[in-house]
Amino acid sequence: MTASHRRSGIRFGVLCLVVAALLGALVALSGSPPAEGDQQDPFDPATGRAPEQVVVPRVVPAIFESVSPTAGDAPLVLRVTTMVTNAWFDAIAPYHPTAVGVASRLGRRPPSEATQANKNIAIIYASYRVLNSLLPQHADDWRQMLRDAGLDPDDGRRDLSSPIGIGNRAGAAVVAAREHDGMNQLGDEGDRTFNRAPYADYLGYTPVNTAHELRDPSRWQPLVVTDGSGVFRVQQFVTPQLRVTRPYSYDDPDRFRVGPPRESMLRGPHGRAAYRAQADEVLAASAALSDRQKMTVELFDNKISSLGFSALFASQSHGLSLDEFVQYDFLTNVAAFDTAIAVWNEKYRYDAVRPISAIRHIYGDRPVRAWGGPGRGTIDDLPASQWTSYIQTADHPEYPSGSASFCAAHAQASRRFLGSDSLGWTVPTPQGSSRIEPGITPARDITIGWATWTDFARDCGRSRLWGGVHFRAAIDAGDQLGRRIGNVAHAFVRRHLAPAGDARPASSSSE
Repeated sequence: MTASHRRSGIRFGVLCLVVAALLGALVALSGSPPAEGDQQDPFDPATGRAPEQVVVPRVVPAIFESVSPTAGDAPLVLRVTTMVTNAWFDAIAPYHPTAVGVASRLGRRPPSEATQANKNIAIIYASYRVLNSLLPQHADDWRQMLRDAGLDPDDGRRDLSSPIGIGNRAGAAVVAAREHDGMNQLGDEGDRTFNRAPYADYLGYTPVNTAHELRDPSRWQPLVVTDGSGVFRVQQFVTPQLRVTRPYSYDDPDRFRVGPPRESMLRGPHGRAAYRAQADEVLAASAALSDRQKMTVELFDNKISSLGFSALFASQSHGLSLDEFVQYDFLTNVAAFDTAIAVWNEKYRYDAVRPISAIRHIYGDRPVRAWGGPGRGTIDDLPASQWTSYIQTADHPEYPSGSASFCAAHAQASRRFLGSDSLGWTVPTPQGSSRIEPGITPARDITIGWATWTDFARDCGRSRLWGGVHFRAAIDAGDQLGRRIGNVAHAFVRRHLAPAGDARPASSSSE
């Protein structure tokens, strides 16, 4: 086993422990947590909460293992979480007094059937069907997930008088609606036949620049990257077809255009000065990195830890019921997923240069003052050609910022659903727990946190500047775009909770 593989295994184990710790804290949603040394009781559908207790503890480790080791590959992570929460929403819609499913239309069940047990069972079976489509390599895990809940993974009934039938049909409907939605999940979309890999680009994107030559300093340059094992690869624009993937809450991503990244375009009499000024701002942020900023950067780079866990915390602090949690979690995922489609549409349109390419283009081998790499602190005379961002620069063009957009959409959708900007989320960060600088950062135990969703979205955006992967203009554009789609996603979920003509409110906590 190589040192890189050992480090990856350790990080994966730590991530799983973090998931287990968080979900253990959330057991209070359905009862008292077990005392130390006690064995947790088997899941009880009549009193438990399947999303947090059954599904999430299985899905999150699978995402880290098979989708994204750091949960930083947003398009693929968001696809999994959005389809799974879609399955939850559709699975309990028949038990709601007014709701209709998004991918399914399964009618309305009698009020006497709207029990916690029926909803939990429907949620688990719907999740099972979707997860077998998304991550078939974990089929044994999904079967065990049902067995651990006291359910039969081979029960394929489809009658609507049973929560098993409702769950199976709701999950199957989500699969049918999404397997050919433009994302190329099965590797069989588009007219091109040379690449049949799942999620492969079938639109034929080709970068203007190569990894070794910056022909156009305004445009994105793929980088040569490594995981530290001695194997190097050239980046490719990840899932450029996301821009043509079908959104949930709107029809055309062109509705959410953002202005061009003028500072990156080297145009006009002050074009070169503006280009250099934004690069210098990134270098200044790099040189001034504090431990708190570093850990904030790492948290927001992980979409499970930031978007996912903040939603779990908010659901607990607001005392959301099972129904309300499903509605809220689906909403925040739709907001981020639909934002990703619009962001990728703009990334493809502008194909903008990343800070690392611009800084090396401007300064070459000349010295700059910046963070010098893991454990090296700030260096006053670092050759610009050796400068790198605190977190790895992602494999897609720079403008607008995806993370800033996702967080803005997530925060706005949360404000609308929860009826408040209050968050009050804190994240204990032990000494030396950094992924980038393990054993070094932070130098002591610290706590990072956000009193409001406004603070959450602001620091999420700024973390991309601190991390060296985005210019400020991309962050500002992403924030504006995400807020707009957060509102659109909220209206979309409202329509499915209280269709036109039904006077009853969608949820007691909607606004």
